Amino acid sequence: MCLLTGAGGTLGTAFCRAYAAEYDIVAVCRRRTPDVPSQHESYVDPLAPHSELPDNDSRVFTVYSDLEQSGQVERVVDMALARFDRVDLLVNNAAYTHLRPHGFIDGDGALRDLDRYFAVNVGIPLRLAVRLGQRFWMHRDQDNRAHNRNVVNVSSLSGARVFPGQGQGVYAASKAALNHLTRHLAAEFAVFGVRVNALAPNSFPHIISTDSVAHAIARLDRDDVTGRILAINGQDAGNEEQRTSPQRQE
Repeated sequence: MCLLTGAGGTLGTAFCRAYAAEYDIVAVCRRRTPDVPSQHESYVDPLAPHSELPDNDSRVFTVYSDLEQSGQVERVVDMALARFDRVDLLVNNAAYTHLRPHGFIDGDGALRDLDRYFAVNVGIPLRLAVRLGQRFWMHRDQDNRAHNRNVVNVSSLSGARVFPGQGQGVYAASKAALNHLTRHLAAEFAVFGVRVNALAPNSFPHIISTDSVAHAIARLDRDDVTGRILAINGQDAGNEEQRTSPQRQE
């Protein structure tokens, strides 16, 4: 079972479309839902509206939540566990992005954004991982290893590189913090058999395809590594994957 935040965005929708048949997905959305069948929506053949469509066999379970609000992370975790009685994969995909092309000095926009960037891009992934650890994973070490349970944090290549003139300074700093948080979570969660990795793609769909990022999430889920920041940089090497900080879980 997969708990996916940011499910209504470009990457969230791509992941749901590609993997709803493979995972039971709790799709966490703030406003926009993924364009896939759910408990609220189904595909209909206009020429045969009463016929059953195979596309509806794999529905996501949509949960509306503003994760920035107090108590919402805990509510989402509790709903996922109540619905499926387990969480095997947490994908922290929700993020805040408000780029400032004129940089830090020209105006105070970047300063105003600072707290929200770190609250959403670092704080929410941390809170979700911690609450899942406390409520479900912490005392199930053998079961966690048997089901290869893990966290995938969706980071960005900008967390390790500087892209001048794009106004990414504070956003990049929050993603760099998420990368290092990933390494620390991996070290702590290894005690009870849960892996933690991050995916750091270049810009999608402009430089790399959104589908390739969705598939990389699934590959990290199937892998056995922890503490890895997996970078996908199509600009340099045609979607070549650059792997850093590998640690195998014993």
